[in-house]
Amino acid sequence: MTQETAEPRSYYGRAVIKEPVWKWEVPLYFFTGGLAGASSVLSLSAKLFGNEKLSRTALYIGAAADVVNPALLIADLGRPERFHHMLRVFKVTSPMNVGAWILLVNGGASNTAALLELLGRFRPVKTFAHVVAALAGPPLATYTGVLLSDTAVPVWHDGRHELPWIFGASATASAGAAACAFLGPGDAVPARRLAVGAVAIEAALMQTMERRLGDVGSVYREDAAQKLSRAAKGLAGAGALLLAARGRRSRVAATIGGALVCAGELCLRYAVVKAGSQSARDPRHTVGPQRERANRNGTKVTTKR
Repeated sequence: MTQETAEPRSYYGRAVIKEPVWKWEVPLYFFTGGLAGASSVLSLSAKLFGNEKLSRTALYIGAAADVVNPALLIADLGRPERFHHMLRVFKVTSPMNVGAWILLVNGGASNTAALLELLGRFRPVKTFAHVVAALAGPPLATYTGVLLSDTAVPVWHDGRHELPWIFGASATASAGAAACAFLGPGDAVPARRLAVGAVAIEAALMQTMERRLGDVGSVYREDAAQKLSRAAKGLAGAGALLLAARGRRSRVAATIGGALVCAGELCLRYAVVKAGSQSARDPRHTVGPQRERANRNGTKVTTKR
């Protein structure tokens, strides 16, 4: 039986690569990290355009998320010193190491700016910290997508062209939605538009990625990943529609809509992680792409009967 006609399989149907062992802390960290990074950018942007209420609200939301981020990361690592050990070097070829430094810079700057804003003191230091947090915001919001893409898990690695952008759009949606939940409709206009637009972009990117991945992307339509993916689309879509239709007039609608969008973005992170586990568990998703690459390179490989 030739490689071209054989069904992709492994010895005894066992997984070729190890399934990720991440627990609930990691997808939650993906969400809070994205929220913190995007909120830092939203806060500085609002300040530059003179919307002080939105700027302060986004700054406090980002700072609160930055307090939670290290705790979640350390909980996953198991021991606090492991986080410290990652900061002993700076390795540009390691997304995890670079991410630890980005988290440190954004978290330190964001919390410094928020504390000085609350105290109303040391304005030059606060401004500098505000700018540093905003500059570190986009890398913090997207590096986790790069981290997943830099693995052997088929659905993550093959989705490397879209996954960082999906995480960035999701982070932007959650930051805008969270701000809407804590502000009056008049002050939340830019945040509301940001949330609605980002949800639409994220949905388009997810659809594009799933279609391009083909059979590898089928894990998003199976088992737990399918349920979480549907919940993500349903919650975020419903929240965006509510924000667009009623958010400009009703504080209650804005709060509910913002909460729905944030819940949807959290489900998205869990869906992506579950999809990775399912993809690693099924040897077809590892053997099939390898066979396709071998065929493109002109390599002839036979599969044993």
